[in-house]
Amino acid sequence: MKLITKTIIQKSIVVCLFTAMLFSCEGNLKEVKQLEKEFLQPQSKVYDLNLFYTDSGEVRANLRSPEMLDFSNRAFPYREFPQGLELDFFEKDSSKNTVFSDYAIQYLETGLIDLRQNVKIVTADSTILEAPQLYWDQDQEWLFTDYNYTLVLPDGARNQGEGFDSDQKFNTFNSRTNTGIQYIQD
Repeated sequence: MKLITKTIIQKSIVVCLFTAMLFSCEGNLKEVKQLEKEFLQPQSKVYDLNLFYTDSGEVRANLRSPEMLDFSNRAFPYREFPQGLELDFFEKDSSKNTVFSDYAIQYLETGLIDLRQNVKIVTADSTILEAPQLYWDQDQEWLFTDYNYTLVLPDGARNQGEGFDSDQKFNTFNSRTNTGIQYIQD
């Protein structure tokens, strides 16, 4: 009988300790979830962004966006523009090229910018490019997409196609498939 009572007491102590451990883990689990949640949040948020990039005292670019989220605290850092952006580039002759997009992500390690939703580029010579998504490789100064696009040239010529790649000044423009109207002088 003593043995049975001793066994019951030991089991009761084990059950009490196990229960206490479960309740103590709940607090730690909440703390871990809170830390994870904080890590998933952006490092910083910027509202009503109006950023100027200058070189030797001359304005080279002007970036405007209602909101920028900075995730440079991640293993693969990036900046997100969930409400879109408007970006002006100024050439040495003061001509301006403008990029519009309803959403954008800038990947900091690769120099790649993913422009999405109603992407529109207007160059200084009035060339207009529109696409639902466009990638811009800043390091290579190259644009590309796999989606449909529309290109309107200053002389009124139109080009529609699916997928292209080009240098950022549109001097070299390679389209996979296209149809359009071209004006050729006699």
